[in-house]
Amino acid sequence: MNDDNSRALYDRALSVMPGGVNSAVRAAIEPYPFFVQKGDGGHVIDVDGNRYIDWVMGLGPLLLGHDLPDPVQASIQQKASEGPMYGTPTEIEVDLAEFVVRHVPSVEKIRFVNSGTEATVSAIRLARGYTGRNKILINQGGYHGAQESTLVEGDAENPRPSSAGIPQSFSEHTIPVAFNDEDAVREAFEEHGDDIAAVLTEPILANYGIVHPEDGYHEFLREITDEHGSLLIFDEVITGFRVGGLGCAQTEFGVTPDLTTFGKIIGGGFPVGAIGGRAEIVEQFAPSGPVFQAGTFSGHPVTMAAGLETLQFAAEHNVYDHVDELGDRLRDGLSEIVADQAPEYTVAGTASMYKVIFTRDGKAPKNGADVKNAETDRWRRVFWGQMKEQGIFLSQNQFECQFVSDDHTDEDVDRTLEAYKEAL
Repeated sequence: MNDDNSRALYDRALSVMPGGVNSAVRAAIEPYPFFVQKGDGGHVIDVDGNRYIDWVMGLGPLLLGHDLPDPVQASIQQKASEGPMYGTPTEIEVDLAEFVVRHVPSVEKIRFVNSGTEATVSAIRLARGYTGRNKILINQGGYHGAQESTLVEGDAENPRPSSAGIPQSFSEHTIPVAFNDEDAVREAFEEHGDDIAAVLTEPILANYGIVHPEDGYHEFLREITDEHGSLLIFDEVITGFRVGGLGCAQTEFGVTPDLTTFGKIIGGGFPVGAIGGRAEIVEQFAPSGPVFQAGTFSGHPVTMAAGLETLQFAAEHNVYDHVDELGDRLRDGLSEIVADQAPEYTVAGTASMYKVIFTRDGKAPKNGADVKNAETDRWRRVFWGQMKEQGIFLSQNQFECQFVSDDHTDEDVDRTLEAYKEAL
């Protein structure tokens, strides 16, 4: 493939942006990323005219694909034509709030923000304000945005910042434990239970390969948080409105958290985040409560319109049936290929999420460490490029999830499976 224009753009970008990108994962591919010119259905076309089947879908937000249906496009264009934004409430944010409250059982009230990171930052502040406690328990390998409280590694006894620029004293209020490790959670509550404001977890680890909870794990988290007066927060920025349909992953697992963070699909491809949950907790946000939270662009009318129309279209046009069926076809086909060509690897995912993880023993990962110990360099340095050369765009490293959209077709699945056969 010719990539002269991408190379030239990256050369320019290096002069004016750190690493030549505005989000670190975009530079994971070496020697440089390709630059996209436009989307087309379930595909993207780069600045050199190369076409790829797109299984990244903006890292998750594009449930409907790149070709937005007419009613979604019309609503976005109408809101944009009426003015950029106003600094006042608008009807469309009430409409989207009512839709989410109606469909997600745990959400009685909701506050819209501008990113998944902002949602989890605000949810942690809210949990601390509501409980009067300081500590947050998180899962190693979970991802909750670029924020000080969760960019923490190590273990419960020795937490430390995972990024420069974060004081060690910040990480002392965060307790990292392995996903699916009930004993580690019990020990943390025995040691710090009276100061744990919340347990923050993804229903499925979806930014570190794909790691599923073991049977009973989320039920256990619900029980132990109730026992100690802590909150249970589900980070559904990735799984929200993708796993479990309009009820989100929490309905799939039958566990009701106190708070849920949202992003990606809830904004229909535009910048968004949200915190929803029990009314008595969410009402602690200013102006009705003492926990300050605000944002100039929160509830932006274009984003609200895109999110509402996307979710309504998904509900009315059997989108979840289509994307989940294609997800099943991908995982089934990949499982056959892996069993034949690379039995040490693992196929993971559910609904419209999937990933081949280059494990070394054929066992599904139980936690983030299992994924980290997989052949991550081979995935990125060898396999990704082989798939790109066949016109398949996969997420830029071993850890990021891949997604099916409503614009994807059976032909896209067939071509992708053939590419996997060749690359593996």
